[in-house]
Amino acid sequence: MPHRAASARMLRVSTPAVPAHLLPADGRFGSGPAKVRPEALASLAGPGAAVMGTSHRQAPVRQLVGRVRRGLAELYALPEDHEVVLANGGSTQFWDVATFSLVQRRSAHAAFGEFSAKFARAAARAPHLDEPVVTEVAPGSAAVPGAVPGVDAYAWAHNETSTGACAPVQRVEGADEGALVLVDGTSAAGGMPLDVTQTDAYYFAPQKSLGSDGGLWLAFLSPAAVERAERLTTTRWIPESLDLSVAIANSRADQTLNTPAIATLWLLADQLDWLAGHGGLDFAVGRSRESASIIYSWADAHPLVTPMVAEEFRSPVVATLDLDASVDATQVAAVLRASGVLDTEPYRKLGRNQLRVALFPTIDPEDVRALTRCVDWVLEQLAG
Repeated sequence: MPHRAASARMLRVSTPAVPAHLLPADGRFGSGPAKVRPEALASLAGPGAAVMGTSHRQAPVRQLVGRVRRGLAELYALPEDHEVVLANGGSTQFWDVATFSLVQRRSAHAAFGEFSAKFARAAARAPHLDEPVVTEVAPGSAAVPGAVPGVDAYAWAHNETSTGACAPVQRVEGADEGALVLVDGTSAAGGMPLDVTQTDAYYFAPQKSLGSDGGLWLAFLSPAAVERAERLTTTRWIPESLDLSVAIANSRADQTLNTPAIATLWLLADQLDWLAGHGGLDFAVGRSRESASIIYSWADAHPLVTPMVAEEFRSPVVATLDLDASVDATQVAAVLRASGVLDTEPYRKLGRNQLRVALFPTIDPEDVRALTRCVDWVLEQLAG
């Protein structure tokens, strides 16, 4: 949706900042990196400071890794035969890990946004794999791949962060025996419900719903995924940093192959404790759903705002909101940013006249309500 070069509704240079009484208590609405709770940062600066700058092979850091692994297993009631595995990098790196360690010959992907499409492209570039099967739908919708003979790994995103569309997580009916299900949970983990048994690798990074910083990938692995990773490492060359069997072995010892981002681990552990102390995943899911109800109800009733995603696919953790062509969304976001309401810009490659708003559990639903008031005020100014 193109931006208008000039308009009577364009932002005037003299447009004032949003009045203070309308502003949220915390103005961070970014979809990743996302808001980190101030209490978690205080914990890092307090007791966490003693762990910073120490060896990741020694007990304090290994205990921290163990705390993260236990916290995630408890948050999702992980079956006893599943494992929490982690390593340096992020979800982008896990796609490369998967092309080496989880896709045996051919994968099938659902692509309904930038990130789900990137995994498909990674598989297509891998010289040791056959051309993947890709089911592509337009941004604003979602899909899961259908069964295809000869496919040994099925991949899609639980929540597409770029568009705010989410897809079901379930086994692929009719898939070949032994085919794995690989689901990207980066913005969903810690904010959306999940039946882990419907997946073999549910992987994510901690800088979104899990209220931490970047620098790690984490995954819930089924026995089938572990078996395949340990088998494939004996049949093909795999760089050590992309060898899932290496990450599995290190994770079982509560460590990583090379030095991890200790601050990220600390913030993640603190977030997991916070969630557990407030009711676990039910609390997290309920908090995001409350924020989603606030913003979608407001947008559905607004003459100048329309949710981009069809109701059946709307994400409870990321909302994308198209603005009427008479309003320049970049100007709206600019006024919000100048007022301390941050990171409401859309995903850059979508090229739409819209706002994108995170609804992660760290974000207070009342701040989401305040954001709607701020947008109302800005739109009134632009129309004046």
